[in-house]
Amino acid sequence: MGTSVLPMRVGVLTGGGDCPGLNAVIRAVVRRGVQDYEFEFVGFRDGWRGPLEGDTVPLDVQSVRGILPRGGTILGSSRTNPLRPDAVDGGISGVERIKDNLSGLGVDALVVIGGEDTLGVATRLHEEGISVVGVPKTIDNDLGATDYTFGFDTAVNIAMEAIDRLHTTAESHHRALIVEVMGRSAGWIALHAGLAGGANVILIPEKPFSIEKVCAYVQHRFQTRYAPIVVVAEGAHPIEEDSEIGSQKLDAFGHIRLGGVGQMLAEEIEKRTGKEARCTVLGHTQRGGTPTAFDRVLATRFGVHAICAVRDGAFGTMVALRGTDIVRVPLADATRELKLVPQERYAEAEVFFG
Repeated sequence: MGTSVLPMRVGVLTGGGDCPGLNAVIRAVVRRGVQDYEFEFVGFRDGWRGPLEGDTVPLDVQSVRGILPRGGTILGSSRTNPLRPDAVDGGISGVERIKDNLSGLGVDALVVIGGEDTLGVATRLHEEGISVVGVPKTIDNDLGATDYTFGFDTAVNIAMEAIDRLHTTAESHHRALIVEVMGRSAGWIALHAGLAGGANVILIPEKPFSIEKVCAYVQHRFQTRYAPIVVVAEGAHPIEEDSEIGSQKLDAFGHIRLGGVGQMLAEEIEKRTGKEARCTVLGHTQRGGTPTAFDRVLATRFGVHAICAVRDGAFGTMVALRGTDIVRVPLADATRELKLVPQERYAEAEVFFG
């Protein structure tokens, strides 16, 4: 099968926040590329820092054995942004440094596994003439061009299991429990985990919430002799913009580092209802650990199809899930707009509030 394909040297990198399933993609890319096309692979360490600094690690079939069930990424990740002005070194821009390093290492093409920011950089590099294929990764499930991203299913299952456990302790102590989950701009994790875990209120970034209404739901739940569970995405915010939430520190891509909405809610609920309230922030537990079967299969399929795109010279594309099929979409489409929770989907969950 590999005889009609010209030998290539392919670079692989994982950028942005880590998530379960990254190693499954790396494994699939390398296994298919080596076995069927006789490609050679080089791994870049820590996201875009790797090609910026020429920091590589050998990547062959032996190095990807046994990594399918492992969370995280064997290549490491970072939020390095080569498009930032401070990526200029000696008058050479970050993009030019990457082009020089790829050329010096003899890398013909790059498989970039990442979310909105990482793929945004990949889109720019493609415009600059670098041969790039993208693989969508984000636990937030907010990339517009694909039905699902791997990592999301695992994050939802971890959050759901936490909610299941919190129900029992909330009942025992007759207290309200607030569960803060990840979700900067999109509330998909909160929506799915909240629905699956039987939460009494779900708060998402797409719809500013009324603290008064949340407290009313909490009071109603206590009246039925059950303890309320409130699931809130980290990016959710109240209609009343009088409360300062988050540290306002920025990451390398200019995003505010969020956190604090769950604790604010706990304090407000306790103050307004007189009921004891506690906040649990799941944070990075949602990113860690072994991927679910769904994420392992999706990540593996993405990897297989990504290296096929490289073989076909379909650069500037990203592999995406549409229904049950893996298709190719333009990289620019992947990052054009975020996939947010539609009002009708949120309305389905509102049936169960209170």
